[in-house]
Amino acid sequence: LTLIQDRLAFLIVIISQTNKHKPWIETEYQGIVMENDNTVLLNPPLFALDKDAPLHYAGEICGFRVHNGPSGSSSVQFEAVVLDRSTGEGLVRSKEPLDCESQREHSFTIQAYDCGEGPDGANSKKSHKATVHVRVNDVNEFSPVFVERRYEASVPEGRLFDHIVRVEALDADCSPQYSQICFYDIITPNVPFVIDNDGNIKNTEPLDSKRQRVHTFWVTAFDCGKNRAQADAQVVVTVKPSCKPGWIGWSKRVEYTPGSGSIPLFPSLHLETCEETVWNIQATVELQTGHIGKGCDRDSYSDRSVRRLCGAVRGEVDLLPPPSPAANWTSALPTLPSSDSSLVFSFNGSTHVAMVPDSIAAAVSGDHFTLQLWMRRGGINTQPPTNQARGNRREEETIVCSTVKNDDSFSHYSLSVHGCRLSLFYWPDVSAARPVKFLWKLEQVCDSEWHHLSLSVQFPSVTLYVDGVTFDPALIHDNGAIPNPAPRQRLVIGACWAYIGRKCVKRLQPLSLHMGKYVGGYRGLLSGVTVRPGSVEPHSVVECLYACREGLDFGDLETLGSGMKVHVNPSQSVLVLEGDDIESFNRAVQQVTYRNSLRFATPGVRPLKLTTSLRCFNEESCLTLRQLEGYLVVLQPDAPQISLSGVGPHLARPAPEFEGPRGVPLFPELRIVCSLSHAVNTAAQGMEGGGEPANTLMSDAVAHTLDGCEVQPLGEELNPEREELLVDMDALRERGLEIINTTAYIAITGAESISVYEDVLRSVRYRLAKGSARFERRFRLSCSEMNGRYTSNELTLEVNFLHSLDSLYHPSHLLASQQQFLHPSHHSGELSGHTLPNPHRNSVVPGAATVIIMVCVGFLVVMVILGVFRIRSIHRRGEGTGGGSKEDSGQWDDSALTIIVNPMESYESRMGISADTEGEGEEDEEVVESPDDANDDQRIIIKKEGRDGNPRRY
Repeated sequence: LTLIQDRLAFLIVIISQTNKHKPWIETEYQGIVMENDNTVLLNPPLFALDKDAPLHYAGEICGFRVHNGPSGSSSVQFEAVVLDRSTGEGLVRSKEPLDCESQREHSFTIQAYDCGEGPDGANSKKSHKATVHVRVNDVNEFSPVFVERRYEASVPEGRLFDHIVRVEALDADCSPQYSQICFYDIITPNVPFVIDNDGNIKNTEPLDSKRQRVHTFWVTAFDCGKNRAQADAQVVVTVKPSCKPGWIGWSKRVEYTPGSGSIPLFPSLHLETCEETVWNIQATVELQTGHIGKGCDRDSYSDRSVRRLCGAVRGEVDLLPPPSPAANWTSALPTLPSSDSSLVFSFNGSTHVAMVPDSIAAAVSGDHFTLQLWMRRGGINTQPPTNQARGNRREEETIVCSTVKNDDSFSHYSLSVHGCRLSLFYWPDVSAARPVKFLWKLEQVCDSEWHHLSLSVQFPSVTLYVDGVTFDPALIHDNGAIPNPAPRQRLVIGACWAYIGRKCVKRLQPLSLHMGKYVGGYRGLLSGVTVRPGSVEPHSVVECLYACREGLDFGDLETLGSGMKVHVNPSQSVLVLEGDDIESFNRAVQQVTYRNSLRFATPGVRPLKLTTSLRCFNEESCLTLRQLEGYLVVLQPDAPQISLSGVGPHLARPAPEFEGPRGVPLFPELRIVCSLSHAVNTAAQGMEGGGEPANTLMSDAVAHTLDGCEVQPLGEELNPEREELLVDMDALRERGLEIINTTAYIAITGAESISVYEDVLRSVRYRLAKGSARFERRFRLSCSEMNGRYTSNELTLEVNFLHSLDSLYHPSHLLASQQQFLHPSHHSGELSGHTLPNPHRNSVVPGAATVIIMVCVGFLVVMVILGVFRIRSIHRRGEGTGGGSKEDSGQWDDSALTIIVNPMESYESRMGISADTEGEGEEDEEVVESPDDANDDQRIIIKKEGRDGNPRRY
């Protein structure tokens, strides 16, 4: 037993000494694996050697262990297996297919270990750690993709370019072989372009914009694995005409529809500098409106109405009013038409002078007053000289010359022009103080354009507004030998009056007055010359009086880019833009607008000019742009329809009501409506209804302003001894309206709303003197706006006077009036069906039928008996009974209803008597009296021709 134990111990010692060596592997391996595969090919191949070979277990390799590499993650994806334990051959593989695009290279360490000393792997030994580098080889699985699907470029015509546009494609493969684009190709045939391998496109021949403005073609790309792009790219090359610096998108004609508010003048305009570097741009837009009215489109109301709308203080005196019997000092002055409905007077410097009556001159005395006028030097076609040579100076042209009496003294002032200077001479007291001269040098005085002047005098302070802008004078105390004016009240427009023999009178004009002559005649046009004594006008009122209703404007100042400046002159006829960035400047130019606040703008052409100046870094080669000229066309506005309704055509009232102290209102239910008609396309309605589409005129009621209405009696004028029209004067004065009340018409003028005119016209009353009632009287009503530019329909009202039965028993009443109208039978058509009642026709309202029939029957019996004694006189009177009584559905008064019945009408018809044929050879007026009836002394006067041409009977 002891021997056996010793041998076993010896055998164990021998076995323990058999696994003496560690396995050995290379220190570094390079591996390659194909994308989407997992077997790694190593260089050198993976073999583990053990010097204990060929011993069983100790000399065999049982496995490999994979450890983390530098990144610490690659070992998870790989594993190593032993292919042959005796030879130590191994294999490295990935646990799943690799993607080159995710990770192209992997690094990890590997270690081999033997089988140990026995089958249980005891006492196994490990080799050193070897580094394994694995590169994933790419597979050409992706196709090129263009960065953009569409490439655009623009080039000038007539040149060859080395580079027009560059296209670019990308490939998602990871290797240079498959990720690089080897070449591009134009697949559209017959195009004058080529492309290189880098994607640069150039033209092969000069391009012509007239022959072909836009070239469109397709381009594809190939990678180095010959994969073609999955989608081709489109290339668009626009050929620009030869570059000429200037404005592009200029529209010579711009249309404006009245009522559109503001419209952009240059919506698509932009500046082309042909790549010239510009550091300052200035553009001036000029709108020429000098031929429109007094320089632009203003309110087309009278000057007095405009003053009231602007809030001016009342009390102004019109020195150049429209010629009339009450204002005859302007009747000899020639007038010119004006588009704004104002009255323009022409002065020729010699014979055209207006001498204002002393009564009016006395009303404007004092040293506090405001003188306002519109002035245009040189008339229509004459340009006044701006420069006068020495020794050839013409005398001053006097606009207004006034000498007025102030208590016990006289004051004098004269407003004159001389060249481009405006001067005011003022003598506060011609017997004591010296004259003072206020002088202004103004370009507006000599530019032959309309200008508004407002001179506010609060001596010794004088303020001048020209077109709403204040100008300070140069104050001069004139100490020269200037004699005092004559101590006589004179107010002259267009010249100055002086005594003959005074040393100051030079170059006397041929027109003389008493012992004096007119000197310093004015040459030009004047309009709206007014003087208001007392306090001066506020600046806001002066600006309103001059304000144009049209002009240039800028759309939105908030959109104005940095560095941009906008300036508009007070009349808004010139707008200046300035900036340093072309893109911002182009956006600003497109914001320039034209605005016209008038609903009914004056139609016509307004010339437009655009002047541009550029400043460059190289001033010698800086661009010069020509001036652009165009025009704005203001279209004809839709004419408003002013409709008068709610009146007549007949107004029937008992005669005593007209003879009352207040008379009878003529238009108690008058309604005035102003509407605008516009076309509406009814195509949709026609489609739904199955009919033809059409355009229909639709009218929309609008709030509007009237400036005048007229009530005119038709036929003869009003007899002031027997009839009159009454108007509420307090209401007129309160609303600032004016009235002209004559026997031929009543005219109410002044710009006011429709509702105000309705109230005023509803208060117009017609009153008769006692015993002056006739059978009818006709009136015509019409209204207008914008100084008669648009007029309403003419509304005719026939007033019928209803007489009571008592008047038949008092013929002296009829004799006193001698104004009863009895219409012949052939005029009954004018009465719209109103005739006298007879047995064959009843035109009485049903509520009073019973009473009327009883009265008629009783009256017929009495009149038949009396008629027998008057047959002869009836033969001579003619058809005086053919008149008619008037009925009016809207104005009939049942309480005062009376009917006048002629009992001889049926008898005359049976006897065949005709008054028309019997009176053909008689005179215009014939008085017929009945000798058989001494008590009936009424007279019937037949007048063949009335004022309106129709026979009338009185």
